[in-house]
Amino acid sequence: MSNNHKSAGFLLRLATALTVSGIGLIFLMVIAFALPVFTSNYGSDDIELFSWHWNPVRNQFGILPMIAGSVLLSVSAVALSWPLALGLCSWLLNSSAPYSSVSRRLLFRPVSGLVRFMTAVPTVVYGFVAIFLMVPLIRDVMGGGSGLNWLSAALVLSLLLLPTMVLVMEAGLRPRMEQLHLTTAALGFNRLQSLTYFVLPQGRRCLLTALVLGFGRGVGDTLIALMLSGNWPQLPSLPGDSLRTLTAHMALVTANEVGGMAYNSLFAAGAILLLINGSVSLALRRLERGADQ
Repeated sequence: MSNNHKSAGFLLRLATALTVSGIGLIFLMVIAFALPVFTSNYGSDDIELFSWHWNPVRNQFGILPMIAGSVLLSVSAVALSWPLALGLCSWLLNSSAPYSSVSRRLLFRPVSGLVRFMTAVPTVVYGFVAIFLMVPLIRDVMGGGSGLNWLSAALVLSLLLLPTMVLVMEAGLRPRMEQLHLTTAALGFNRLQSLTYFVLPQGRRCLLTALVLGFGRGVGDTLIALMLSGNWPQLPSLPGDSLRTLTAHMALVTANEVGGMAYNSLFAAGAILLLINGSVSLALRRLERGADQ
């Protein structure tokens, strides 16, 4: 038995070491390739990395439009999906009670199963369906254009983020609900009132965790932005305008460039994207530590 414990401990340490080493190598590789781009400014004093103009034909390689596009798309998708996730999570918590109405109890399992199923649907399926069903509708509503714009990408991205945020909220709020509902019921509160006045105020950290996690997931998504945003490198001012995100920019440049200044912008975009996702991970760790305390 002791030999088995030693073997299991060795395998666990080995797996941990390989995982940490792999993550560390990714960080080192991105930093090693991006640092010369930041320090040498693409190798020319006439080329600005942090500018609002991306036009390789005119020797303009600014990536600020892509940074702004990533932030705007993620913020707008989270702004759409977070309230919906909160409402759906609240309905699931309220409908799972044994004394809920028959219709709610009958709907609880299908809706809960559908939320979990949505997390397993590939991202490309969301984008493919949206191109044939939603994009023509948005094109007709806006009276022209391609329908591939900020609004289309934000709507589908919010649908992609919704199930993950619901599950995060439910995992944090359900234990509090089960812990408090007997006490609050004895005081005369129904399940919805208990959720509103007691559970949600205590679960603010959980709700914030879902929001931060959704933002990080939105920033890191590639296919939705690549398929639906229009991929025009500009600062959008209206929901019907096209935009380009960092992830879509990296996919497009990788597919069309090998070497050169446009290709070098990949490393700067990758470093910034890594910095954003690293900040999100640190924020989540901080929230988890605060919850444990």
